[in-house]
Amino acid sequence: MREIVSLSDVTVQRGGNVLVKDVSWQIQRGEHWGLLGRNGCGKTTLLKVLSGSMWPKAGSGPVDILGNRYGSSYMPDVKKSIGWVSQALERQYQSYPHVDGLEIVLSGLHASIGLYEPVTQQEMDRAYELLEQFGAGHLAEKPQQHFSQGELKKVLLARAWMAEPELLILDEPCSGLDLAAREDLLYRLEKSLQQGGPTLIYVTHHMEELIAPITHAALMKDGSFISQGEKETVLNEKEASAAFDVPVSVSWEHGRPWVKVKPLL
Repeated sequence: MREIVSLSDVTVQRGGNVLVKDVSWQIQRGEHWGLLGRNGCGKTTLLKVLSGSMWPKAGSGPVDILGNRYGSSYMPDVKKSIGWVSQALERQYQSYPHVDGLEIVLSGLHASIGLYEPVTQQEMDRAYELLEQFGAGHLAEKPQQHFSQGELKKVLLARAWMAEPELLILDEPCSGLDLAAREDLLYRLEKSLQQGGPTLIYVTHHMEELIAPITHAALMKDGSFISQGEKETVLNEKEASAAFDVPVSVSWEHGRPWVKVKPLL
């Protein structure tokens, strides 16, 4: 089985600060992972390594993504196979208030902000289908400035699917959403994963967002993994309490972990 991600003893250091320390991580095709930890634990830095925008410390082990070894592969070609939805991408699009939903989705073909290449009718049909798939069909001709936060997130998910990436990274995709909007987005994501699609890395500090198709989880603390493996094994009371520095209990329902903080007094 082909490895989607393979990191071996990766360390990232900037300005004398160790941001990620000795992380080894293998993701196989067919797996979907949740990456969890407190703010500042190193999740974002690790994502930058995966995307090729930040390099490990000299002497670290190899970084292989989609069969390409960083440092000896042509990175623009590798990046075309990696989809990414993040708050930074949301902010970029908020600077283009007049672009509509269809154009945003079509821009995923070339990972651009805006359209600079002609598109085919087949590509337009595909974009319309993806907007419908993520519950955003009514936004096809609506300017982005009139989107709600949840609507923009749905359109950006459709954009990520448009390029048919092999690896999709969702960096806190439910940030800022109310309960109803969060559950609607997670429902759309779950249905899309059940139909096939890319290997997913879902980054969050809310364990209950790890929907049933997510098979594995990694817990980060202070720049290192403290536990990784199958989701039901990793996300237990002991490991979750250690990762988040607060005593919690974990229950499971419909393949999702639900966390309750234990009384501190």
